[in-house]
Amino acid sequence: MWRNTHRRWGAVSIVFHWLSAFTVIGLFALGWWMTGLGYYDSWYNFGPWIHRSIGILLLMATAARVLWRLLQPTPVGEGSRLEKLAAHLGHIALYMILLLVLGSGYLISTANGRGISVFGWFDVPALVHGLPNQASIAGDIHWYSALALVILAAGHALAAFKHHWVDKHDTLIRMINPWYRLKQR
Repeated sequence: MWRNTHRRWGAVSIVFHWLSAFTVIGLFALGWWMTGLGYYDSWYNFGPWIHRSIGILLLMATAARVLWRLLQPTPVGEGSRLEKLAAHLGHIALYMILLLVLGSGYLISTANGRGISVFGWFDVPALVHGLPNQASIAGDIHWYSALALVILAAGHALAAFKHHWVDKHDTLIRMINPWYRLKQR
């Protein structure tokens, strides 16, 4: 039950999905909260350090998730042809905006030429730095793409609830329980 089939999501895909969802929500909340911190606040440096560290770990998990997604079959969606197309385009948009948020966060953090310490475990080098207004431009992109990501993710969740409660499809259950389809046989 670790791998996807054309009928169900495997446990690896499910863990990637929920880990990403909760991490994005947590990072968004932390990021929003950090914008109100003053220079003398005890979290002024600690909050961003946590935010950057978790962001880099999410970037690594997202890279692994995209690779896993490319190597695994995708379960057949439910709903009308238009709903299936909307779901496909929505998933692509979620991945692209997530990568935009993570990439712009990296560019903010490395604008000064220093790498990113991930919880003191390892450092990610500053491969891109010193661009004109790098931190400012990347900061704007980061903020607005994060807002777009949260809004799109909320729409994604609402669509899942609609499929579950209105259409009576098993879309939501398949993303929670990798053994669900096997019980239905």
